[in-house]
Amino acid sequence: MSSEETSSNMPAFKEIFKAAKRIVILSGAGISAESGIPTFRGSGGFWRTYRSQDLASYGAFRRDPSLVWEFYHYRRELVFTKKPNAAHHAVASLEAQCNRQVTVITQNVDGLHQSAGSKNVIELHGSLFKTRCLSCGEIKENKDSPICPALEGRGAPEADAPSRDCIPEALLPRCKKCSGLLRPHIVWFGENLETSVLAKAGEALDECDLCLVIGTSSVVYPAAMFAPQVAERGVPVAEFNMEPTPATHQFMFHFEGPCGTTVPEALKLD
Repeated sequence: MSSEETSSNMPAFKEIFKAAKRIVILSGAGISAESGIPTFRGSGGFWRTYRSQDLASYGAFRRDPSLVWEFYHYRRELVFTKKPNAAHHAVASLEAQCNRQVTVITQNVDGLHQSAGSKNVIELHGSLFKTRCLSCGEIKENKDSPICPALEGRGAPEADAPSRDCIPEALLPRCKKCSGLLRPHIVWFGENLETSVLAKAGEALDECDLCLVIGTSSVVYPAAMFAPQVAERGVPVAEFNMEPTPATHQFMFHFEGPCGTTVPEALKLD
């Protein structure tokens, strides 16, 4: 589909939306940014003097688990103070509509879709509120605040934050099953997405008759391939973003502006 054919015709979109029975929503950092969650890219991508990407790797964790846990503790505590926005709630409301199968496939790790009420959520990149044991491999939900006593009051994001001693590894989050060191259950840079998660996402994408792409830059793979592949099958794809993306020309619809404004309008049943 050429860029000339990409439409912002809301009434035309709503006609397709009303008839859709199996809807997939692909969401990215843009939807959470409107709730005040910093993105990994751009001006919000720094924590102290570190780029977020430089802390989100297994190598960084092995070199300095104290530093990386401080970073993720800050992100966890930040999310506790934020609320889902109108776009999250509009997406969640779809599940309450009869005769629709709705699947949210998100690149976000903040849990705001679930906080808004979405139940069928596939988290491609893991969750801030799950941990994985490096010893026994157990994955477990954890919403403790702080996640361990040693992290209380730690993680200030400012570049001039006072320097503090590293937390001994024995005092970092530990597995309640085997006492092994815990890591955030996040897909870090250089790691592959879980096969089972990809399979579940692929099944939903293969079966959908409408795909909504909300707040994603369409540059992070493999998620960036999902909507274009759906569009290639002739399935309508509608993109909601602050600006066009490298994939916009492949979609039937593009609605520019804040997701908290465009998404509720698009998903409102007249």
